[in-house]
Amino acid sequence: MTIPTESTEPKTPLRRFRVPVLLVGTAALMIGARGLDTLVSGVPVLRLLVGLAAAVGAIAGYTWLSRRVENRTEVAELAAAGRWRGLGRGALIGAGAFLATMLLVFLFTDGDVTSGSFWACLGVAGSMASVAVTEELLFRGVVHRILEERTGSIIAIAVSSLIFGLTHLLNGNATLWGTLAIAVEGGALLAIAYTATRSLWLPIGLHFAWNFTESGMFGTAVSGAASEPGLLRTVLSGPDVLTGGTFGPEASLFALLCCLVPAVWLLRRAKLIKR
Repeated sequence: MTIPTESTEPKTPLRRFRVPVLLVGTAALMIGARGLDTLVSGVPVLRLLVGLAAAVGAIAGYTWLSRRVENRTEVAELAAAGRWRGLGRGALIGAGAFLATMLLVFLFTDGDVTSGSFWACLGVAGSMASVAVTEELLFRGVVHRILEERTGSIIAIAVSSLIFGLTHLLNGNATLWGTLAIAVEGGALLAIAYTATRSLWLPIGLHFAWNFTESGMFGTAVSGAASEPGLLRTVLSGPDVLTGGTFGPEASLFALLCCLVPAVWLLRRAKLIKR
């Protein structure tokens, strides 16, 4: 597998400021995708199409930006080889981990599940596709990758995970515990998934499947954001430490446990960079 490194070519003005340029550019892609999703949130089919288009557009934008700013002829973390395999494996891990979380939540707490909306579920799929792609491009494609070049894998995993968690404090129902939980179970797992493969496809698939199963299938809150109808409507009752409370099941101890298993498995496969 290829480990992305800095170009040895002479530094142009863009390369001299590559970190802020990449951060601002990729953050703009994420904010733009969120804005488009908000505009079409009331029309599920349009939301699906716009979300998928935003995801594809963000990948194209990141590729162009990386080539332009970093003088890279090949953006290895988005290589076409292994794309579908990475997305598929990530989706299996993400969906499996969340289904295991909900199984434990239902076993040890109370929950009320009613039917939701198939069309709303489709809309959520588009929304979560754009969220998964743009967040992975920013937090793993830029933040983690560049940190790893300079500090090594372990520090990069720790710091990028913390940054990822802290950004979720901006969500309406965010809690400090939920933020720390998402940093560990989400940030660390996704960073390790990138480190193990040197590809963004596995973390993108994992991120999408987790979020879509959580919101699109079960209709629960995601990372402190307000819940919206999915294929089902799920209301959980019990101790917040087990249900996740208003933050959503991601703040449950069960989610931490279910994400720890694939994280350890992937970490054992990863070739860590030491600095």
